[in-house]
Amino acid sequence: MHYTGTIWRPPYEASSLLLEVTAGCTHHKCKFCTLYKDLPFQFRMSPLEDIEGDLQEAQLWSTDPISMLTARLQGIPRPERIQRVFLTGANPFVLRCERLMDIADRIHQYIPTVKTIGCFARITDAALKSDEELASLRQAGYDGLTIGIETGDDEALQFMNKGYTAADIVKQCQRLDKAGIHYSFFYLVGISGAGRGEMGARATAHVCNQLHPALIGVNMLTIYPESELYQEIQRGSWKEEGELEKYEEIRTLLENLEIPVQFAALGASNAFQFQGTLPEDKKALIMTLDKIIETGKEDDLREYRIHLRHL
Repeated sequence: MHYTGTIWRPPYEASSLLLEVTAGCTHHKCKFCTLYKDLPFQFRMSPLEDIEGDLQEAQLWSTDPISMLTARLQGIPRPERIQRVFLTGANPFVLRCERLMDIADRIHQYIPTVKTIGCFARITDAALKSDEELASLRQAGYDGLTIGIETGDDEALQFMNKGYTAADIVKQCQRLDKAGIHYSFFYLVGISGAGRGEMGARATAHVCNQLHPALIGVNMLTIYPESELYQEIQRGSWKEEGELEKYEEIRTLLENLEIPVQFAALGASNAFQFQGTLPEDKKALIMTLDKIIETGKEDDLREYRIHLRHL
């Protein structure tokens, strides 16, 4: 399999086949991001021959001796069939519709058991496609996109150079809803800065309440020295939110969400991890957050953040 640099995937894509079709990010301007600093280029499409070669390799997994042995050790008669593919890279959904359709055709040709194809996507990626193209992509199996909206706070979106507004999130995700393409959101706790977190949480809830995300995953902003945001802090033009303040921000987001949705804090950036279903588990999740806010120690949580070597 061809993989370039660190491969990132959401926690819930653990059982998916990871297929590299792009590497890097087309935007590459977010002030807080360091995820693709290890690449010698900004963005690259994988050659179709590499994609096809990887699919041919994956096609053999169900009969590969090592895979068969692993399955027996796990107590199952044979390796499970591949039902989902996750395309790797920061935003493979930016590819032209024709390219994405070509990739889907090859996936279904070599691994006909695949039912859906997911990937990371930027809000601006959907804007590049017509309603008809989005519908065609859904028919080809594209479903379950992961979108790092980060926040519904326009001031924070502009300061961090995200390249879109809260109104853009609503407009493009409503188009995804219309096409039948499901999606999950990543919310970046702390992106609004010190003293503005709860306002940012309310703005984000307002955005989400107009849409139908399958999941809202919260990740806590972790600032590394090689990021542009770190330089902004050194210049005194931005101040980082406190650790307990971040949990108060999550609580505010939860309180203001009015839609049925999965809610989770599972990534390494979260010192405390939890998940549940809204609205059923809202009260229990808020109680969990209240306990963290009441008993958590700022210094201990800050130590966790400082020593978090990798997201």
